[in-house]
Amino acid sequence: MNFLAHAFLAGPQAADRVGGLMGDFVKGSLPGALPADLAAGVELHRRIDSFADSHVAFRASRQRMSAARRRYAGVLVDMFYDHLLARHWSRFHPQPLKVFTGESYALLRLRAAHLPPRLASFLPSMEGDDWLASYAEVDTIAYALERMSQRIVRTNPLAGAAEELQRDYAAFEADFLAFLPDAAAFAAGIRASRSSAN
Repeated sequence: MNFLAHAFLAGPQAADRVGGLMGDFVKGSLPGALPADLAAGVELHRRIDSFADSHVAFRASRQRMSAARRRYAGVLVDMFYDHLLARHWSRFHPQPLKVFTGESYALLRLRAAHLPPRLASFLPSMEGDDWLASYAEVDTIAYALERMSQRIVRTNPLAGAAEELQRDYAAFEADFLAFLPDAAAFAAGIRASRSSAN
């Protein structure tokens, strides 16, 4: 659930950012019940996810997980990369992080009628506690993983999984710094090709 990374990679268009933030909650064929602009943002989200799954640095991060948590490696790397993006935010974006996250919540509220119910239900908490900016702290990532663990019905190893990041922090950070510029270029290319087709 890498909300911050998808909001960042969505680029400057409001609908792309909203679609990027809601992408994990939208299943099935597009556009479905979504307006075309939001469906395009969700499609961008999905293509970024596919790109990440095949990227050498992202795959290296997945392999860094202990055997006990390997099944959840994709989820954990997503969370760790959001933390690392928040920590390195000023390297990649001219806006202060809290300004960017505040804008993101406002954009979600403006499209509230089209948000998936689960996202809509926790948007007030997400905004009130500024989840996206708070990812800069490892303790926040640990808490988010603890909560996620409790929401999953079957027994899982997500509680305490922030120790994976702390154990090999420099290596995850190096992977992230190799991955993000490539992901940003990939996403920008999709947005550019989409614009030229219209």
